[in-house]
Amino acid sequence: MKIAIDAMGGDHAPKEIVLGALQAVKQFDDLTITLIGDESNITPYTDKHPSLEIIHTDEKITSDDEPVKAVRRKKNASLVLMANEVKAGRADACISAGNTGALMSAGLFVVGRIKGIERPALSPTLPTVNGDGFLLLDVGANVDAKPQHLQQYGLMGSIYMEKVRQVKNPRVGLLNVGTEDGKGNDLTKKTFDLLQELPINFIGNVEARDLLDGVADVVVTDGFSGNVALKTIEGTALMMFSMIKDTFMKNTKTKLAAALVKSDLKGLKGKLDYSEYGGAALFGLAAPVIKAHGSSNQQAIFSAIRQTRDIVDNDVIGKIEAEVKTLQRVNEGE
Repeated sequence: MKIAIDAMGGDHAPKEIVLGALQAVKQFDDLTITLIGDESNITPYTDKHPSLEIIHTDEKITSDDEPVKAVRRKKNASLVLMANEVKAGRADACISAGNTGALMSAGLFVVGRIKGIERPALSPTLPTVNGDGFLLLDVGANVDAKPQHLQQYGLMGSIYMEKVRQVKNPRVGLLNVGTEDGKGNDLTKKTFDLLQELPINFIGNVEARDLLDGVADVVVTDGFSGNVALKTIEGTALMMFSMIKDTFMKNTKTKLAAALVKSDLKGLKGKLDYSEYGGAALFGLAAPVIKAHGSSNQQAIFSAIRQTRDIVDNDVIGKIEAEVKTLQRVNEGE
């Protein structure tokens, strides 16, 4: 298996990107990784491992670049060359921690969509109190979505959770303002009906307050609402840990208490750590394209690679294609 990685994308590139890739090839014997970026900056961290290859380029897409224009104009940017490796069949999948919009554009214009999927969905796995996590899609690939787009999200999310995360009969919920049938706006009402038609375990509407309790394994929503939910969860987690830290550092008494529960607090932080869940997959594309968090460290990149490897191994893209064809035939009345 070969995975292409944008070594210049992210806040800590290329060091943390390369170290994460090195950790992965040391653990997985069947894996070869192509690192794309400035060779002089990449090489010092590769440990000359034979399963790490380098494609040199000194051009990259930054966070300030306009996504679509950057992908079209910067033909030799590390992110674009990474997508080209997948398109040409020289890589099975790709990963970048760089510009999210540019990665989505490269995914659409270079890698291409699965036939029958109208819009891809950006889909991270978020933490739950029991440690299992849930898949949330979409979180920003499409801020304006139609009911049929959300129906396809539910199908793709269910396949991923069953085949990669090994969740039997995953529960699929629709993010809404209430749990009762008939709640919500025109989009959620129409989506509710469409999700009921799918061969999935659709459990109905779910509320945002219940997401971290593990109310569903897959939560479907439009990109606008999904991005708001994602940022709210991230911000709340950061605020809570900041408040806990301030509380324990108040005086000698609380510092002693902190020392006693230090390992327990680390365990709690681990449950909320995005780096343990990998990246956000762009489901709906013709090959696995994974968006790692912009601030990814070595462990986060390793987790994203492990996740990508599982998606390829379980032929998630092929299974989505097959289910979409079946859905199309049903909708056409065959």
